[in-house]
Amino acid sequence: MSGVTRAAVAELGEAGVATVYEAGGRAGLIDIGLEPLLRGSRVAGPARIALCGQDDNRAVHEVMSRLQPGEILVLTMPEPRPVALFGDLLATQAKVQGAAGVLVDASVRDVADLRAMGLPVWTRWRRVRGATKDVRGSVDVPVHLGGTAVAPGDVVLLDDDGAAAVPADRVEATVEAVRARIAKEDGLRERWRSGELSYDAYGLRAEDDTAGRVRE
Repeated sequence: MSGVTRAAVAELGEAGVATVYEAGGRAGLIDIGLEPLLRGSRVAGPARIALCGQDDNRAVHEVMSRLQPGEILVLTMPEPRPVALFGDLLATQAKVQGAAGVLVDASVRDVADLRAMGLPVWTRWRRVRGATKDVRGSVDVPVHLGGTAVAPGDVVLLDDDGAAAVPADRVEATVEAVRARIAKEDGLRERWRSGELSYDAYGLRAEDDTAGRVRE
C-alpha cells in the first residue's frame, strides 16, 4: 500500500466520508453526484487509476492487470459523459482481483448483475451506451475528480454520502484528526441526548437575541 497501513485505511473507511472530510479541514471532497449501487456500503482503499480516452475503456482493461487486493478502482476520462466504462465482465475481473470498490466517473451498465456480485460500485450514470477500445489512455496517473486531485496510492473513501480522497502523505495525520473529531462528536451526542440544545451550546440563541435587540 505504498507506505499507507491497512489499519489506517480501515480506520478512515469506518469513520466515513463526512467525518474524514470535516476532520481533514473540509478538504478532499470528490464533489460529483455519485450513485452507490449497493446502498449501505462503506469502503476505503488506495486508488488504482485508469484515465481513459474519451468515450473509450481500453485503459480499464489494462488497469485490471495492475489491480491489487484492497484497492479502489478509479475510472474516469477527460470529459465525463454517460458512456459505460464498466459492466459485469470487467466487474468479474475486479472482484477476482480483490478490488475493495469501484468509482466510475462515467456510466456503468449491467446494474442488476453488478449488484448481484456484491462488488461496491459508485457511478455518475447508469447507461448502456458502450465505450470503444481504440485509445490506450493512461493508468496509474494523477487525475482531478470533482475539484480534488487524486494520485495513485491516495486513499479513496466511498459511502452513501459520496466520495473523498486523502493524499497518501496525509493519511496518518488525518487518522489522528478523525479520532479527535469522533471523540468530540461522541461528547456532543451525549449532551444532546440529555436534552441540551445546540442552539444554546453554540451561543447562537444569545447572538440572535443580541442582534434582535440591536435591530430594535
